[in-house]
Amino acid sequence: MMYAISPLGDLAVVLSFSNEINEKTNRQIQLFVSKLEKEKIRGIIEWVPAYTSLTIYYQPEIIPYDSLKAELERLGMSPGQTKTDRPLVYEIPVCYGGEFGQDLAYVADYHGLDEQEVINLHANREYLIYMMGFMPGFPYLGGLPEKLAVPRLEMPRQNVMPGAVGIGGNQTGIYPADVPSGWRIIGTTPVTLFSPEKENPFLLSSGHYIKFVPISEEQFLTIKQMGDAYQVNRLEKR
Repeated sequence: MMYAISPLGDLAVVLSFSNEINEKTNRQIQLFVSKLEKEKIRGIIEWVPAYTSLTIYYQPEIIPYDSLKAELERLGMSPGQTKTDRPLVYEIPVCYGGEFGQDLAYVADYHGLDEQEVINLHANREYLIYMMGFMPGFPYLGGLPEKLAVPRLEMPRQNVMPGAVGIGGNQTGIYPADVPSGWRIIGTTPVTLFSPEKENPFLLSSGHYIKFVPISEEQFLTIKQMGDAYQVNRLEKR
């Protein structure tokens, strides 16, 4: 496993795996994360996966930089070059269009499609969760069809609904909370992505996949009323 190690201030290091954003790089990052989870190196506080890198935060009074670097180099050379845990595919229900997706018509007009064609292109495909960020629970996804890429809003909205599913440029994602957004909103999920009161507050995590599943407004309201009783389907990726 090849990567470059460099300091990030005096409390973190960055492992750079590649200059290219792709699934191969993501698998290398996820494999290294699994090794960190297994090793439990004393002095490491946490780690944050990104598109092509992994940031590791540590306590220099417990493990100095040179010692940490040696440990990370050792991990890269250690056995376990394939991750045994298969990634999951989270089936996220989405109500498209109308009050739930006010920009669906724009996306359709921009590409000369009808709204159902946009839904068909966006849904029922697997999007890799490259990383979590921007705000708690927000997944950065790869795999949006080029036919659906659209420019962002010239004037961002002051807020979008929690669960809003949007397209910005060549990316798509889900907003876990009521926040400002410049993305084109095409649908909304009734599923909660971030629950700070839970022991594990995040529904999603990097290295897994999302598949959007179209639902009706009636189904949206039913799932919304179920709250935590609704369980998102999690399938092993084939």
